Amino acid sequence: MENLYVPSGFSDGNNGKADNIEMDILFNTPADSMGQEQHNMEDYEQTKAAFKIDVPEYFNFGYDVVDAWAKKDRNKLAMIWTNQQGEEKKFSFLDMANLSNQAANVLLKYGINKGDRVLIMLPRIPEWWIFVVGLIKLGAVYCPCPTMLTPRDIQYRVNQGEFKMVITNLENTSKIEEICNECPTLSCRFVVDGELEGWASWPYELLYPAPVSHKSVSIPDEQRTKSTDPMLIYFTSGTAAEPKMVLHNHAHPLGQIVTARFWQDLKSNDLHFTVTDTGWAKCGWGKIFGQWIEGACLFVYNFHGKFNATELLPLLEKYQVTTFCCPPTIYRMLILADLKKFDLTSLRHCTSAGEPLNPEVIRVWKEGTGLTIREGYGQSETCCCVASFPCLEARPGSMGKPSPGWTVELHDEDGKPVGVREEGRIAISVTPPPPGLIVEYVDNPEENAKSFVNGWYYTGDKAYKDEDGFFWFIGRDDDVIKSSGYRIGPFEVESALIEHPAVQEAAVVGAPDRIRGLIVKAFVVLNKGYTPSDSLVKEIKSFVKRTTAPYKYPRAIEFVTELPKTHSGKIRRAELRERELRKYRELK
Repeated sequence: MENLYVPSGFSDGNNGKADNIEMDILFNTPADSMGQEQHNMEDYEQTKAAFKIDVPEYFNFGYDVVDAWAKKDRNKLAMIWTNQQGEEKKFSFLDMANLSNQAANVLLKYGINKGDRVLIMLPRIPEWWIFVVGLIKLGAVYCPCPTMLTPRDIQYRVNQGEFKMVITNLENTSKIEEICNECPTLSCRFVVDGELEGWASWPYELLYPAPVSHKSVSIPDEQRTKSTDPMLIYFTSGTAAEPKMVLHNHAHPLGQIVTARFWQDLKSNDLHFTVTDTGWAKCGWGKIFGQWIEGACLFVYNFHGKFNATELLPLLEKYQVTTFCCPPTIYRMLILADLKKFDLTSLRHCTSAGEPLNPEVIRVWKEGTGLTIREGYGQSETCCCVASFPCLEARPGSMGKPSPGWTVELHDEDGKPVGVREEGRIAISVTPPPPGLIVEYVDNPEENAKSFVNGWYYTGDKAYKDEDGFFWFIGRDDDVIKSSGYRIGPFEVESALIEHPAVQEAAVVGAPDRIRGLIVKAFVVLNKGYTPSDSLVKEIKSFVKRTTAPYKYPRAIEFVTELPKTHSGKIRRAELRERELRKYRELK
């Protein structure tokens, strides 16, 4: 595969003068292969050896991708949006280019300039994309946050990041009003779907006294965005401490080419559906950057309040979604439905990320759809850096192999590579850093020193590698259970538990024990039709002993109605561990 080159400065009043790079090179995606076995990566080793992203000095996703597609094809669809009420909207790349220009002009009016930090907290509505692209065009630094955040959460983020503006919708304005007097840097509040005293209003600016112009913002040469300029801050969800600020630069969208082209196998006529909230890094993985660079159309479903995962199945059928990605939690719910009742023949590729996927779920999904779910691994700090790519043998439960352009190794505590099937810390080379990798943890020298060591970024996760170079996830550094001399990864036990017909969800932690130091304890959510009992506990224990190595079975099982999770849906094992530690201390 040839190196990928990208343009710099393509639009009127643009981000900069073009670097004399042919525009067509950006848009030359492989020919459509719907219904065929041809993928964007036919040979893993060959692609990994040849692939490289040449990052230009100046780059701006808004001008160099969104506006560029609008000029190439004014009718090309960028987004199909719908909600639970059945409303539907469609946006071309030209619509997105014009609307984001309007947003940028309004933001300028309210004092947002290059380098200013803006927190954006919106549900899955088109305004999220409109304002994100507008902010990128200005060179402002945006921070997406989920609407589930409490006022306390928001106050922490605004003050920690010294944000100048918050953009939200009417439903969430009360949260901001509750804390804005405690946030000295917050000089402007902006609402996108109505008017409110003390707030700047998007509808007002669009309609009265005169509609804001969609003319492209004129950016002086000195304000052009370099690919190394800051663009995006994520707050990591965290399981044991307050969230950290993850900084990404303007090259980050280019890094997501690997995510979209190779892992999601996207082509320019695909309709791609990633199920995630706009407030999380997974949105950057699946709902904007790589997908639009490839020219794919986004399918966006705005669900609110009570949500049943099976309501996604009629949408996949109606809109003929071609590529699909959702977290393991949703796949676990989807397989409870009779998948063969739905016409999913348009669907050709499925992926999952966020946490490891249980092999049992992969098996049931394939039985119902004929498709193998391809897992991808990464963090808020990365793009998809390890994945089960379509050209690789499907090994259920495996993370896959390192992404093209990413050097990933497994290291011991001294930073030396470990052997085959030996547990190691996942390490990513930063010499040079691949496009899309975290620049730094903002204002956090202690975390930077811990994570960046001798030319490597350590993810905090552990894995092992088999004889064929496939990676297998073990768990977070602090999730691994040491019991009676054994090191037990919770995921292996959880995967065994979920194969039992009574178990809907499970979380496994180490619980203090006087004899063994720690024992494996499982917190189990039962499927409908099952009730907690001593006999069921014995049955599940015996089942796990038969399914995985006997020493891994849970010596204690507690039935719960739900598991504690972060806003992004990851199980908070740290909370369960702390609960067990408190119980143990009280008994002593």
